[in-house]
Amino acid sequence: MSRVVIVGGGAAGMMAAVAAAGCGDKVCLIEKNEKLGKKLFLTGKGRCNVTNAADRETFFRNICADGRFLYSAFSHFDNGAVMDFLEQAGCRLKTERGGRVFPVSDHSSDVIAAFRRELEKRRVEILLNTEVKELLVEENVGEDGAPSVDAAGKKTGGKGPAANKRVVGVRLANGKVLPADRCIVCTGGLSYPSTGSTGDGYRFAAETGHKISECVPALVPMNIKEEWCGALTGLTLKNVSLKMCREEAELYKGFGEMLFTHFGVSGPLVLSASSYYYQKAGKKGGNETKLFIDLKPALDTEQLDKRLLRDFEENQNKQFKNALGGLFPAKLIPVMIGLSGIRPDKKVNEITKEERKRLGELIKRLPLTVSGLRGFEEAVITRGGIDLKDVNPSTMESKKAAGLYFAGEVLDLDAMTGGFNLQIAWSTGHLAGSGPSRRKEPSGHEGTGVSKADESETEPTIPLCSKDSKGRMQNRRRYNDEF
Repeated sequence: MSRVVIVGGGAAGMMAAVAAAGCGDKVCLIEKNEKLGKKLFLTGKGRCNVTNAADRETFFRNICADGRFLYSAFSHFDNGAVMDFLEQAGCRLKTERGGRVFPVSDHSSDVIAAFRRELEKRRVEILLNTEVKELLVEENVGEDGAPSVDAAGKKTGGKGPAANKRVVGVRLANGKVLPADRCIVCTGGLSYPSTGSTGDGYRFAAETGHKISECVPALVPMNIKEEWCGALTGLTLKNVSLKMCREEAELYKGFGEMLFTHFGVSGPLVLSASSYYYQKAGKKGGNETKLFIDLKPALDTEQLDKRLLRDFEENQNKQFKNALGGLFPAKLIPVMIGLSGIRPDKKVNEITKEERKRLGELIKRLPLTVSGLRGFEEAVITRGGIDLKDVNPSTMESKKAAGLYFAGEVLDLDAMTGGFNLQIAWSTGHLAGSGPSRRKEPSGHEGTGVSKADESETEPTIPLCSKDSKGRMQNRRRYNDEF
């Protein structure tokens, strides 16, 4: 029986603990907060969007980082396996618009309670209010634990690609040492630091020789330069289209819902767009980065002009400011009047064709200037983290130190909104927890929890993969070798 120490009791950590205990390991789950799943409790505005019911191809399209790294993890434990696990653990689920999966109760606490039951059933030792100070590392050992070099520096019998290091345990903040055969770091990123996400995992990784990609806020609201934006605070726009551009380049385009705030804009559309702000616009994007809102995406320019003509004919004797109730929410009307350049008191029947055309262009392309993103305190996730080239995608084990594994947000992996980021946590956590014995485990809820459908190694039909299954497998092996 191996002893596994898991650092971090969030989504990835709890799933890793379930998987490791299901493999027969003796598991200790360490969380520095007073309870497990503190950040998970806040996700989805307290409802917890546990995953997305999308097919594999759609799932990988929503990964912002290099999705190829997740081939093994997702094949091992996909969204169907997550839903099966939670349902069998007593948390009933429902699927909403966009494939978003939530607890039927709409309470994230039910997801956490399901994990607590499974952890207790598997006799996982849980240490709360306990902080890990450092990882304990032995030098000059191979993956099998034998010395890989002698005193003179010559190679001996140690085996494994572990750069002559092995993690053998952790030291707690109180000085106590917990020995371990395997240590899984699931400490999250830097988002929502009040939940304990303070970057501890990055420090552990750096101290053991791993490269850390620059960390920036992702899925985060945006600051807007235009002052009129503040006048719309609290206004939600539904069924609108949003484009983010820098100069002439389109960085993002999406359809859905957004919200105006006192500092700028937020909501699902904006959060998704923010993931591409640094990736494509770069930090110097600043005032050069523009948002364009299409308030009537269902209408093309000609159809919109006909709609304006019809509305104007129905209100031809009214003042312009009193003829827009059928087009915009009340809060938006003064802003649209001001930006249109048409006098508020002008009679509708006096509005020129050129003025009507200008209004139509404004409706289809309402401009906003992005002055920057909000901070980690408001970010859903972190972009950046442990460089994927330092981690084996088939196991989540470090290539720098044997016995050390990483899972969840601490890795340089992120995705769009809609449950995809939590799925990354579940998949990588389960794979890391399953460890070396993962391919020997039976399918089903017992043990690792992998369903029969997950035994297939078939990859999604996305770019960089050949169309035949053999080609896809060769591609994955080649990619794993590159990492």
